[in-house]
Amino acid sequence: MTEGIGWAPCHHGELLQGFFHDATGATRRGLVTLPMTGPGTRAHFTRTEGGPLLAVPGERAKARRAAELAVRECARRRRCPPGGGRLQLGAGVPVGLGMGSSTSDVIAAVRAVFAAFGLVADPGTTARIAVRAERACDPLMLGGGPLLFAQRDGEVLEELGAALPPLAVVGCLTGGGRPVDTLALAADRAADVAGYERLRGALRTAVADGDAALLGRVSTASARLNQRVLTKAELPALERLAEHVGAVGVQVAHSGNVAGLLFDATTPDFDRRVRAGVRGLRREGITATRVFRAQQRASGGRAWTSTSPKPSAGRTWCGPVPASSASDSRR
Repeated sequence: MTEGIGWAPCHHGELLQGFFHDATGATRRGLVTLPMTGPGTRAHFTRTEGGPLLAVPGERAKARRAAELAVRECARRRRCPPGGGRLQLGAGVPVGLGMGSSTSDVIAAVRAVFAAFGLVADPGTTARIAVRAERACDPLMLGGGPLLFAQRDGEVLEELGAALPPLAVVGCLTGGGRPVDTLALAADRAADVAGYERLRGALRTAVADGDAALLGRVSTASARLNQRVLTKAELPALERLAEHVGAVGVQVAHSGNVAGLLFDATTPDFDRRVRAGVRGLRREGITATRVFRAQQRASGGRAWTSTSPKPSAGRTWCGPVPASSASDSRR
């Protein structure tokens, strides 16, 4: 086999991000992403016997680097010369909004290369390559479970449970939708590890109990803490609106400009609340992007961590905002 195709999803920012203790007591950066389906990156890789490895479009340097690393790994496993190749990337996810665009590119590239070698890229290998290619990555290679993930190390710190409580999310853009250079963001020098650990415990409880309201409070608290790193002028308005329309809280991309109102999808009138949320965003002059449901499914494995038991199955799905409700600014 000389050709392979790979695909990877994106996410909608984070529910929680900060500094946490690992199993040894060391402090690690970690995050819990908000899953979504729909946008993603498709990659096609064609192997050649020699020559360089080219990526199209050429500016997707992280994906090209990941493909080079994946080729070396596959050649080692196949005991053959690595050779070169051509990596073609689809439109993918718009860059800089905090939806995991670079990780989506990287994972799709790795999967395409492995497929071209007749191999399957396991999550642990994919995570290690992703960290080497882009310095930090999101847990998109795991495809499920609410995870506390060490993004700078490509390791799971904790599997928080089987699935998120059923949530409806009204997505929006802050900061005019301007891209953010993730690696240029300064670390939170005032980080309170004990405080983040309390939020971690509360999120664990929210997942175990299916408590959307508690999850919303955790996500809102994390969004407030992130103001020290990436200030979102719209956050106070989003919080007021969430309270007014009966949302359980807000969530933000901690390294980008997507955000969302979180609703308990088990509430009988949540459709009415969601519509009120979309109208409220318009009144505030904040661009609504899409409405989707997020109930994250289990991850199906923990190839490189031993911090928690394997969760059971769940599901994830989403849908676009009706044309009459909001414009779809998916990236």
